[in-house]
Amino acid sequence: MAHSKTHTMEAVARGSLGPVTSEEAHLLEKLDLERLPRHVAVIMDGNGRWAQRRHMPRVVGHKAGTQTARSTIETCARLKIEALTLYAFSLENWRRPKSEIDFLMQLLREYLHSEMPLIQKNEIRMKFLGRLSELPAAVQKDVRDAMNDTAGNRGMTLSVALNYGGRAEIVDAVNAILARRSSQKSTAAVTEEELAQQLYTSGLADPDLLIRTSGEMRVSNFLLWQIAYSEIFVTDTLWPDFTRARLLESLVEFQKRERRYGGIREGEPQTEKPARVAGE
Repeated sequence: MAHSKTHTMEAVARGSLGPVTSEEAHLLEKLDLERLPRHVAVIMDGNGRWAQRRHMPRVVGHKAGTQTARSTIETCARLKIEALTLYAFSLENWRRPKSEIDFLMQLLREYLHSEMPLIQKNEIRMKFLGRLSELPAAVQKDVRDAMNDTAGNRGMTLSVALNYGGRAEIVDAVNAILARRSSQKSTAAVTEEELAQQLYTSGLADPDLLIRTSGEMRVSNFLLWQIAYSEIFVTDTLWPDFTRARLLESLVEFQKRERRYGGIREGEPQTEKPARVAGE
């Protein structure tokens, strides 16, 4: 019966994903669709190196990376993963050459316009995480339009971290609490739950899986509060080469992990603790 159920789920996955390669089919055989992560977060790294290895400008790598983003978003949505968060532009990225920053902002705007039909087709709801008020006015408008246009969708939540920093997010949350304390003339201690409610990710489950491409062994100031118990998958693959097979590989690897949340497992297997939802 279990064997039959596995093949049924694999067939469902193949059907939802469309045509699959032999490698993807092999990975789908290993994947339990009932134990997928609720929330996947991705540090999309390696666009510049991908271009440089091909003796091309860095911007060519960024352009190629948008195709990987498209594939990753669509695959996660079709696998019914609840949330996907992509690290698109950090506070530190403002240190890059102005020409590259201008290109990235324009690329984002073009991407939002060109991909909106796919986003709507897959019932994806969009959120943006970061200090959005510091972005160029035209980008702010496109961001607001994307959130408004997809607010009624009931599928996967796609969060794009834009002008984002994990430390800045915590500082912003603390300052929001302090402002409220001041207006209420309260000296009550801050709780984890209260702080989580003020994070950009309020209402989202914490990431179960954090994927980092390009082989770098660091979290780069990304979702510092939320990834406390995330499983981390690092691949040497550069982001433009992060195919659907590599995504499926990361999900298979995730399902091999034993999630303990700081405890120990003795005797019979225990039921996994569900992901905490920020703001609950």
